[in-house]
Amino acid sequence: MSREPPYITVKDKTLNAAYRELYPTCKGTYALTVPFMERFFDLAKRRDGDHPAGWTGQITSNSFMKREFGSRLIEEFLAKQDLRLVVDTSGAYIPGHGTPTVIIAGRPQAPVGPTVRAVLGVRGEPGQPADPAEGLVWTEIVENVERSDVDGTYVSVTDLPREALATHPWSLTGGGAAALVDRLNAERGRLAHRLHRKIGFASFPGADDAYFGPRHAVRRDCGDEVVRPVITGDVVRDWRVGSGDWAFTPYDTSAKLIALNAEAPWYRRQWPQRITLGGVTGFDGETKEAAGVAWWGWYRWVAERYATPLTITFAFVATHNHFVLDRGGKVFKQSAPVIKLPAEATEDDHLALLGILNSSTACFWLKQNSHNKGSTVDTKGARQTQVAWENFYEFTGTTLQDFPLTATLPLARGRLMDSLAQDLAAVPPGAVAEAGVPTAAALAQAHEEYTSLRGRMIAEQEELDWEVYRLYGLIDDGLTYQREVPEVALGERAFEIVLARKVAAGDEETAWFTRHGSTPVTQIPAHWPTDYRDLVQRRLDLIASDKSIRLLETPEHKRRWASESWEKQVDTALRSWLLDRLEQRHYWFDQNGRPTPTSIGRLADVVTRDADLVSVLELWSGRRDQSVATSLAALLTDEAVPFLAAHRLKDTGLRKREAWEHTWDLQRKEDAGILTDDERPIPVPPKYTSADFRKASWWQARGKLDVPKERFVLYPGAGRETDPTLVLGWAGWDHAQQFLALATLIAERETEGWEDERLVPLVAGLAELMPWVRQWHDEVDPTYGVNMADFCEEQLRDRAAQVGKTVDQLRAWRPAAPTRGRRPRATP
Repeated sequence: MSREPPYITVKDKTLNAAYRELYPTCKGTYALTVPFMERFFDLAKRRDGDHPAGWTGQITSNSFMKREFGSRLIEEFLAKQDLRLVVDTSGAYIPGHGTPTVIIAGRPQAPVGPTVRAVLGVRGEPGQPADPAEGLVWTEIVENVERSDVDGTYVSVTDLPREALATHPWSLTGGGAAALVDRLNAERGRLAHRLHRKIGFASFPGADDAYFGPRHAVRRDCGDEVVRPVITGDVVRDWRVGSGDWAFTPYDTSAKLIALNAEAPWYRRQWPQRITLGGVTGFDGETKEAAGVAWWGWYRWVAERYATPLTITFAFVATHNHFVLDRGGKVFKQSAPVIKLPAEATEDDHLALLGILNSSTACFWLKQNSHNKGSTVDTKGARQTQVAWENFYEFTGTTLQDFPLTATLPLARGRLMDSLAQDLAAVPPGAVAEAGVPTAAALAQAHEEYTSLRGRMIAEQEELDWEVYRLYGLIDDGLTYQREVPEVALGERAFEIVLARKVAAGDEETAWFTRHGSTPVTQIPAHWPTDYRDLVQRRLDLIASDKSIRLLETPEHKRRWASESWEKQVDTALRSWLLDRLEQRHYWFDQNGRPTPTSIGRLADVVTRDADLVSVLELWSGRRDQSVATSLAALLTDEAVPFLAAHRLKDTGLRKREAWEHTWDLQRKEDAGILTDDERPIPVPPKYTSADFRKASWWQARGKLDVPKERFVLYPGAGRETDPTLVLGWAGWDHAQQFLALATLIAERETEGWEDERLVPLVAGLAELMPWVRQWHDEVDPTYGVNMADFCEEQLRDRAAQVGKTVDQLRAWRPAAPTRGRRPRATP
């Protein structure tokens, strides 16, 4: 098998331009599968004209089959070739192929014959075979490719009408999937007919790390008026939007870019990223600066898509279909495209559409028409498809616009599911914590309500799925429950009972139940009402007898209801509550309003006076007998990042930091109007990677642009001899306050008898802060009555002289390398 990768990033501008002219809808990383395929067919031509064309066969990425860029390849090129064989190998275990694949064989001549032999996928390899050549999927392909009437366990083999492969997209799913798609598509309107405009993204910043962050950090550093929750595809799940990042959003209520304001907190936060943001490139390679986009704005902002509050958004990449109605006040990243109905559309119009889009039928149709991105790739470079329901699909707006709609939409079900989702959003641990001081009793009650609401949603989703089967004419009889539906637990749905029976018979694995923490149930639960049990039995009978319903009632099309465990949700909620509480001002300023670092030990003494905080700390730690200091250490250690770059970055990161500092120096000269032509253009500094940071939690807090998003500042090795706990500061201090806090810490250690050499890293921190103090605080401070920049500069001069270092030497200071039995290397 070829190991040629199906995707190659093309950087050559000439090739980029030529490729875009041919395939204008292909964006980002170009799929060179397309030109390679054309080239292979061309190489098979006989040049002398006296011999028939040669044969070509290739295994390649199947991305062209359903992604938009493949439409011209299929309809304008392959439709004119003499295709003889198309094999879906996406389910086979093939080392070296980490993306789904297809085998194509044919000749570069006019088509011969009305059909093409097709091997259609039914299910993937159930495990990693010892010998890939003996894999179950591959074996079934090899043994049956010569036949045309196979309906096997892993593949189906048939002769497809040639015209079925002449239009985009291709669907090579077996087991009757093509026939079911035809039934769904037959004589129906399309979603596109109900839209205000094409489905697509509403906005994306182009440099996520500069705009996104935890709510506490973005609100603290930017101000509430320019901050909104951001919806990304990974938080759009099960009819609601989960908690995620917040975003600096410099747009007013009319979705227009706000003016640059050098006095605003957000300006100081974004200024260090100015050149980086201006250099952000889009799909076409054009920078934000070249496109005339203000550096502080998002790279793409489609104001029209924020003109009305109601928006249906969905997960662009997911294992299943997830659509949610948002009622305004949020922003959307490109991983959460939006559907906008006409301005006059009502909330019920949105909910009716939401209902059908969240059905199992919609999931089936979308998967037949969307690109399967696969799941995991093992150490041999092979894509693992042990369970089809864990494959991720790319649900594009272009595909979704062709979704066939029934004449009647399930409004009542859509409205009910949306209402239940809102109720569910009010009871998780995070909601309990936001409502007040969380207690064990409140969390226990919330857990009970959460479990009940989730059971109702699972049950009502079943009713929705079966109602939609009737709306599409797939079943004649109404198989929905006409009374209040009993709660249904995971593992109790009709298709899960079928699956559990196969597991019991040894015909299926337990992966579905294990992965979702549910128990296989082989019998209809006895605690349900008799008429509901009878209804579920009728559903089971239909799954057994009707091929179309059997296709739809499978794990890959039924909602997973996968979520974090309750225990993990509780831990996150309590942790957030505690950290928010510990950021309160009185912990980090003295009675005179001066910033004051403190050790965890001293902090614990203050915390013990807050009964609510202590009670929640005990609830979070699960230990009433544990000291407050020990609990605080466990809570805060990974929430603080060192004050000095040399402490948090390795040598590779510090070299990148030097490039950033050079860029900042040039930005300051540009602001002062003294930047020379020789110094233009200001270079875009390099991005950091996780390997540049000394600790994983510091990388997670800062990211590839080293943007401060942590809650606390860490002063390594700066504690008292009698107090071994970490010394912390507040990350919400401005640069002048950070300088004063560090100066206070130096003075405290000096009074305790520290030698000057030991103070060097702390004084180095003053030197690192000084350019920022000069930039942002070069004025008389009303609190202290002095020019803070001048005052701090004098302090730095005095301390540098005291420790016998120049400012340049202080900036060059590095911590000693770990000795591991060797002598430590000298530090400057």
